[in-house]
Amino acid sequence: MCNFFLFGEGTITHRIYSDTEGIFFPLLLTPPQHFARSYNKVVKFCKLSKPGWPEMEEAVPFKNLNSREYHGHEKKVHSVAWNCNGTKLASGSVDQTARIWHIEPHGHSKPKGVELRGHTDSVDQLCWDPKHADLVATASGDKTVRLWDARTGKCAQLAELSGENINITYKPDGTHIAVGNRDDELTILDVRKFKPIHKRKFNYEVNEIAWNTTSDIFFLTTGNGTVEVLSYPSLKPVDTLMAHTAGCYCIAIDPRGRYFAVGSADSLVSLWDISEMLCVRTFTKLESPVRTISFNHTGEYLACASEDWFIDISNVQTGRTVHQIPCRAAMNSVEWNPKSNLLAYAGDDKIKPPGEGIFRIFGFKSSS
Repeated sequence: MCNFFLFGEGTITHRIYSDTEGIFFPLLLTPPQHFARSYNKVVKFCKLSKPGWPEMEEAVPFKNLNSREYHGHEKKVHSVAWNCNGTKLASGSVDQTARIWHIEPHGHSKPKGVELRGHTDSVDQLCWDPKHADLVATASGDKTVRLWDARTGKCAQLAELSGENINITYKPDGTHIAVGNRDDELTILDVRKFKPIHKRKFNYEVNEIAWNTTSDIFFLTTGNGTVEVLSYPSLKPVDTLMAHTAGCYCIAIDPRGRYFAVGSADSLVSLWDISEMLCVRTFTKLESPVRTISFNHTGEYLACASEDWFIDISNVQTGRTVHQIPCRAAMNSVEWNPKSNLLAYAGDDKIKPPGEGIFRIFGFKSSS
């Protein structure tokens, strides 16, 4: 879809600028609002500062923002996640620890944060309780899932499962946790008792998993290039979406409940209408397998990352790239803050001195 910008000093003569064609079109129209109604396009009204030169509003919303680095892990960071009110960030690392960071709006944090120590293998993914700002769950290759109190750094609950855990997600109401392992087994944990209430092994590769915002649908991304749609809590198959020509690696749910996005080994990201289960758009800027994706808090922007050395931020409605964040390595995890346009990201950075893992947060107004 093309964006049009409408310019004019009066209500009679206007010019339209197409950001797809990069040219101006003359238009005689009274009043200009009729144009927006007739064409159903995104139209922005600006004054002419002098003849022929419109005073355009900023077209790149992230242009003048910067990233900051956070150090503390001894090895690379596999996962980053924000708590429900956006004040704390958790990071999980190959060094077998997770850390809690208190992130303030100006970007500073308490040095190295609170360390969560107890796992005996890599912490591959983590997620926060969507209803409690101080409870975070971690999934590890040591076959355990742990629930931590972020205030004290102590493990509050532990579940020993059957395989090396690589994916974890919370049900939106905070009552259940879903865990996927390397053996393609799905386990649903009851959070109150922290015990499995359902287990199912699949005969195909299962990658990232997610509930929709109303918790009645459960999604599995698969190595077959499909998205399996299950009803919840029955976990009965509802649909199989032929999403990509290669394996589907990651999935993100629009916080407004309209869409979900799927990242694939074919380097594409597809956007799906949840109510219709139809693909409505494809994002094509990446050239390598897509590892991680995330919607921002308004559902307006989608961040996508891969083995390419940049993170692409696109407008969800138009599919157009609005910004790219340079990276120094392939990315493992990106996640937007649930309250603001701060994007945390972590990858396979080669750090100097060796043996130090970092993550970054993009969206600060000053790099100082």
